[in-house]
Amino acid sequence: MKLLVTGGAGFIGSNFIQYWLAQHPEDFVINYDVLTYAGNLENLKEVEQDPRYSFVKGDLGDYETARRALEGVDMVVNFAAESHNDRAILDPGLFIKTNVLGTQIFLAAAKDAGVKRFHHISTCEVFGDLALEEERSFKETDPYMPKTPYNASKAAANHVVMAYYHTFKLPVTISHCENNYGPYQFPEKLIPLFTTNALEDKPLPLFKSSLNRRPWIHVEDHARAIEAILLKGKIGEAYNIATTVEKTVEQITDLILETLGKPDTLKTYVADRMQHDLRYALDPSKLKRDTGWEPTIDFDEGIRKTILWYKEHPEWWQNCKSGGYQTYYEEYYNSLAQ
Repeated sequence: MKLLVTGGAGFIGSNFIQYWLAQHPEDFVINYDVLTYAGNLENLKEVEQDPRYSFVKGDLGDYETARRALEGVDMVVNFAAESHNDRAILDPGLFIKTNVLGTQIFLAAAKDAGVKRFHHISTCEVFGDLALEEERSFKETDPYMPKTPYNASKAAANHVVMAYYHTFKLPVTISHCENNYGPYQFPEKLIPLFTTNALEDKPLPLFKSSLNRRPWIHVEDHARAIEAILLKGKIGEAYNIATTVEKTVEQITDLILETLGKPDTLKTYVADRMQHDLRYALDPSKLKRDTGWEPTIDFDEGIRKTILWYKEHPEWWQNCKSGGYQTYYEEYYNSLAQ
């Protein structure tokens, strides 16, 4: 079988490619990525010489390049997206262009190429947020209530994916996942940003609402869940991928400092971003019922291994933070601290 993975040079996409090649020795994987700031082919050094792996530089919104790349492809896993809420507030149009229009163009190319399966990666944030005291979790049937430009762009993309299923009979599935952690995550997100800042003895900029809760899943468990959906999931269905492990930003920060032996004085509280969602939570019972998937990586073990991975790979994250985006994030969080 031949898979094409969009956004395969990013954090989750690159981990998924490595997982799939290890688990499916007869398959071929095409990594389709435009290589924005968060796309890094260094993430795939371990497989770049594998004859079953190939790379195509291409944009989601480039129909001609996409159509050529999709020739003979059986399955698509669409990770490619702009995904950082803070950046979406500063440039909403970029997120709409990539996540909505780009997804539509790639769907059109997949339809025309006769792809047998199109799996779209979405987010728990399409459902909006929950109150901190609420005990419920979102089900796949809950209405979309996005509250940020990023959330809205992903919700809109979900609707477009389902429109291609109902109108054009393209065989699709969708998954909503919670916050991922693991190796190769670009240091704009909480865990790699705070870990690498701590390693450099720089401030850790916590939003003032640091007790807001997020669910967490190791990226390898996410890869296993996608595998389960591709092999056992029902066409035209959406699935929640979740562990039910919830941690506050404060708890994550304390774990990072404790693991690295760094002082609490590195904590710096900054103003909340606009529309700082309170709590996300997903109910994964449908995925477990339909596919038998269960998470396998214990959070405490997984998070400590992740933190130590960044400690042991300074050359990787230093290269990521050496460009203009490091200056961008320092200026952004400094502005919130004022």
